[in-house]
Amino acid sequence: MERKVRVRFAPSPTGPLHIGGVRTALFNYLFAKKHGGDFILRIEDTDQTRFVQGAEDYIIESLKWCGIAPNEGQGIGGKYGPYKQSERKDADIYTKYAFQLVEEGNAYYAFDTSEELTNMRDMAKQAKMANWQYNGVTRGSMKNSISLSEDEVKQRIDAGDPFTIRIKMPRNEDIRFHDEIRGWVTVNTSNLDDKVIYKSDGMPTYHLANIVDDHLMEISHVIRGEEWLPSAPLHVLLYRFLGWEDSMPKFAHLPLILKPNGNGKLSKRDGDKGGFPVFPIEWTDPKTGDISSGYKQRGYFKEAFINMLAFLGWNPGTTQEIFSLDELVAAFSLERVSKSGAKFDPDKTKWFNQHYLRSKSNKELATLLKEKVTGDFSIEYLSGVANLMKERASFIDEMLEGDYFFGKPVEYDAKTVKKKWKERTPGILAELKTMYANLTDWNTEALETAFKAFLAEKELGMGAVLPNFRLVVTGKGMGPSMFDISVVLGKEEVLARIEEGIAAVSDLKSF
Repeated sequence: MERKVRVRFAPSPTGPLHIGGVRTALFNYLFAKKHGGDFILRIEDTDQTRFVQGAEDYIIESLKWCGIAPNEGQGIGGKYGPYKQSERKDADIYTKYAFQLVEEGNAYYAFDTSEELTNMRDMAKQAKMANWQYNGVTRGSMKNSISLSEDEVKQRIDAGDPFTIRIKMPRNEDIRFHDEIRGWVTVNTSNLDDKVIYKSDGMPTYHLANIVDDHLMEISHVIRGEEWLPSAPLHVLLYRFLGWEDSMPKFAHLPLILKPNGNGKLSKRDGDKGGFPVFPIEWTDPKTGDISSGYKQRGYFKEAFINMLAFLGWNPGTTQEIFSLDELVAAFSLERVSKSGAKFDPDKTKWFNQHYLRSKSNKELATLLKEKVTGDFSIEYLSGVANLMKERASFIDEMLEGDYFFGKPVEYDAKTVKKKWKERTPGILAELKTMYANLTDWNTEALETAFKAFLAEKELGMGAVLPNFRLVVTGKGMGPSMFDISVVLGKEEVLARIEEGIAAVSDLKSF
């Protein structure tokens, strides 16, 4: 019987969710939906020293905004809970497995203090021994249940001496496993250290906790970031030592998201420097109060954000770039995920947003505009504004650059005033106003036809009239078609602005 697909996104609540984490969640979601499986959210808070207040809620809200909500897990429920590791520790889920590993000779108690470990590393540095490790070579000289007698170990435990439990890494053994993205991976255990799997505070480390949880939650595929690839051999060993090899999930390690120049992993600092966010939604640091903007607050549509993320390390094998979430589910496969890092492109992200903005109906955009503007503007009126401005914008806020739609000009473009406003301009515009006042039809075609007839009658060039017409009505030196603008503003408003503009600009210009 084929195993049901069950995948998990397992972030740590140590701060805001980076877009690399969101991409991991997205790829897990797409894989689960593609195969009719479950997408689970598990909070891995084994490292209580790094816990950040509010981070868990931030993770849940981020996934909710992105539209990739889990169908099982923390904040949702399910039959495999609890879904937070600290709560699973309270239920004493991990301890028996840690001690089972010790009893079966695959792990051991270590009594070394942090100071003793630091001293050992310092001594190794002084002896010019690079990268000292607690391993099969050094464990015999440390304080642990391998180097100490059984009586000494029992005395220490009975006395309440703090201890950790370390994996007993085999010597000179090749650990081989298949990665769904990278193919076969082989690592020799001589290059691996005896990692701590159970801490002195009674909490398992990530290595033990995620293995136990994945097994008990019947996870079929572990899809996670490349940074966990070096830990995979240890995890494979733990499955073997615990007798779970037959149910071990398949591994897939996603490529890094790189800086725009391709040199190194994308960080918050890169976003600050380049002027783009690296978090899905806004984050407020609970300690400093510093606010980091998110894609949502910067005006990105979640559809554009998700579409952009999907292409960071994956491609459909076609020229198609615009995908809805359902289309991504249908097209996604781990076989199309790249092994190499994916460069983040801020401009491409804007391009995606521009596409989604332009694809929305004028009414949808009008509703979004109404939330941004002050004043009692109808959806019909704002739909007209959206129709004119959306081809020139990548974000809703950029549509507000047409501020003349929401109020009369308070300033007039100095460059246009200087270059185009002549002594005869007020008289020409006054005649234009009179001509438009007598016009019965107020639509784009009628306004343009009448304007051209006016130029012909007065023997004037387009450059002598149109820039000044735009100036008095909008205050700008450029923008959408003035005839389209005039239709949206309405006849009465345009005529009033021409008259007021003639007086205002004339006061600015001295000949």
